[in-house]
Amino acid sequence: KDLEKDNAGQVTLIPEEPEDMWHTYNLLQVGDSLRASTIRKVQTESATGSVGSNRIRTTLTLCVEAIDFDSQACQLRVKGTNIQENEYVKMGAYHTIELEPNRQFTLAKKQWDSVVLERIEQACDPAWNADVAAVVMQEGLAHVCLVTPSMTLTRAKVEVNIPRKRKGNCSQHDRALERFYEQVMQAIQRHINFEVVKCVLVASPGFVREQFCDFMFQQAIKTDNKLLLENRSKFLQVHSSSGHKYALKEALCDPAVTSRLSDTKAAGEVKALDDFYKMLQHEPDRAFYGLKHVEKANEAMAIDTLLISDELFRHQDVATRARYVRLVDSVRENMGTVRIFSSLHVSGEQLGQLTGIAAILRFPVAELSDTESDSSSEED
Repeated sequence: KDLEKDNAGQVTLIPEEPEDMWHTYNLLQVGDSLRASTIRKVQTESATGSVGSNRIRTTLTLCVEAIDFDSQACQLRVKGTNIQENEYVKMGAYHTIELEPNRQFTLAKKQWDSVVLERIEQACDPAWNADVAAVVMQEGLAHVCLVTPSMTLTRAKVEVNIPRKRKGNCSQHDRALERFYEQVMQAIQRHINFEVVKCVLVASPGFVREQFCDFMFQQAIKTDNKLLLENRSKFLQVHSSSGHKYALKEALCDPAVTSRLSDTKAAGEVKALDDFYKMLQHEPDRAFYGLKHVEKANEAMAIDTLLISDELFRHQDVATRARYVRLVDSVRENMGTVRIFSSLHVSGEQLGQLTGIAAILRFPVAELSDTESDSSSEED
């Protein structure tokens, strides 16, 4: 890190895992300068005049103009113009750098604000990667997901058509179910790294999860599957309303789960959102959402917990972005808690539907809604 007093400066980072690409995407803004090694096709002309082209690895410094993030592949492409002398690339020429894991890059900004610096601290702290895997299932449909601190990634979707039970003949139904369980079991072994994952939630309506876990561990004993047997204690069964990805939020709300996951950030976010909805139902004067309302509550120093989506900090307009950062800093100064939600999480998506910003207040602030209704009634 090399920052000046006025918070200008540069930071050099090495992304180590897919999660870090998501952090980098949130750090980059149009107008920053990015220095990284990249491959460029260079045309060469030999003495005889024949033209050949070869690929050369060179280090470029770009002024960032466009950022493209692919959340499934965790790839990040940054397009911009060259701003530093280079023997292969002219000044001002366009180039796209693909940031890769385990290859360092240097990011320079005119202004590093508190939200960005905090993200770097978190991304570099290994304790943030207390990971959870989840299998959300119903008969014939299952999603195997990884819940990392800042996103829910669907690793596998298993769909098997299961015939209905017929009177006196259940064999087709049972065979199809076994085939389905077998595929889910394979997906778990393929996509879940038990060295990292501390807990695997198995969530479903009805008895599907129990039948599946019985089937899986019977199979594991039959085939002497050490991987599953050694990690048996990590499997936790919980209820969910369906096998779709969105049902994962209910599973994460389950008290048994929350105690197991108390050290993961995802559980904290889900709880904060849950508290907000409860407050909205029972004491609407203590639950505000929308930037204007939340800023008003902040002026009254009433904010206990601020819920804000990281999507808002990617705003292209510098003034708007600065407004959000000021709000976050101000809430912290007034001893409030700030929870920055990831827009790639199920809970973050829900917060996005509430304008991306919400607050739980320490005490009711009623004036705002009153003054608004007064002014509207006068207009009538």
